[in-house]
Amino acid sequence: MTSLVESARAAPSDGEAVLNALPNPVLLVAPDGRIVDANAAAESFFEMSAQFLQRQPLKEVVPFGSPLLTLIDQVRNTGSPVNEFRVDLGTPRIGRDRQVDLHVAPLTERPGHVVVMIQERTMADKMDRQLTHRSAARSVTALAAMLAHEIKNPLSGIRGAAQLLEQGASSEDRILTRLICDEADRIVTLVDSMEVFGDERPVTRGAVNIHSVLDHVKRLAQSGFARNVRFAEDYDPSLPPVLADRGQLIQVFLNLVKNAAEAVSDLGGEGEIQFTTAFRPGLRLSVPGNKSRVSLPLEFCVKDNGPGVAEDLLPNLFDPFVTTKPAGSGLGLALVAKIVRDHGGIVECESQPRKTTFRILLPMFDMSSRHRQSDDAAAPEIASHASRDPG
Repeated sequence: MTSLVESARAAPSDGEAVLNALPNPVLLVAPDGRIVDANAAAESFFEMSAQFLQRQPLKEVVPFGSPLLTLIDQVRNTGSPVNEFRVDLGTPRIGRDRQVDLHVAPLTERPGHVVVMIQERTMADKMDRQLTHRSAARSVTALAAMLAHEIKNPLSGIRGAAQLLEQGASSEDRILTRLICDEADRIVTLVDSMEVFGDERPVTRGAVNIHSVLDHVKRLAQSGFARNVRFAEDYDPSLPPVLADRGQLIQVFLNLVKNAAEAVSDLGGEGEIQFTTAFRPGLRLSVPGNKSRVSLPLEFCVKDNGPGVAEDLLPNLFDPFVTTKPAGSGLGLALVAKIVRDHGGIVECESQPRKTTFRILLPMFDMSSRHRQSDDAAAPEIASHASRDPG
């Protein structure tokens, strides 16, 4: 069978290497609708091997009545390429919400054959949501500072007064004074947890072995709240170090694993949490106020087979006080978002029944990043000296 790369008039070995290096899924579709060839990115997107895809009609791997099928017919009839934006190719196999842009073009060397290139919109939409998360984090930072000053001091007075009343109260009234003290303590604990959001000091980062972090988190979980949960790992052993603070990364993954353990708690011995790590060199993020583009090639995922997150919660999942737990504060995932943001990364959630994935993208460590961090740490001091300069 003649391959797509041969049709593109490239040497088979070189052409295949080039196609497989592309980050976008590419398919070659025959006149009868069969998939003739697929690159590595297409295998990853559809979660099928190229050999399996080549045995399938395209209509079997895309949603029923997908606009892609109409676009292919249009290209065959007109002989001209077409583009379509924001098309949902989601299926139960690959996920319900897979928004993509499509480029469909005829292969002139082989009449009736059509090349389909898929550009996922997920990352662009993620970046838009990250700006929303950052805005929410800044809002809660100001709220935390206000709470610390305006609430904790009056609460200590309320608690002290309740303790004085308790000394001369009857046994029935002591129940009420004890309730006042307990509730005051609970509010103080909530305010203390929110004060973390007000910490805007630069994060001291260095080279961190992510697999060491994940193994540490797994041991902590298995000795406590995830004692009855099965763990699985799919690691890239050649992964370079991540530029991060080890303690804060442990906090991030501990929060995610705790959420996952609670999600699978009703599954008994069937509950599973999976860690995956991968290198994704194609992603670069434009940061507001910075002309350079930040590379986020390291991908770390925490997956579980629980019931999934309600669809209406997903857009605001990382906002403060958003929770599905009756006794939850809704600050755990907000803290995860803040720590990842402080590290210059991205965190997102994709969820459907039996398959929820929290994905974190972070920069890798190199010597230049260490030098940049030293310069950034010195900048506030330089700025403060400048502000005191009367000239």
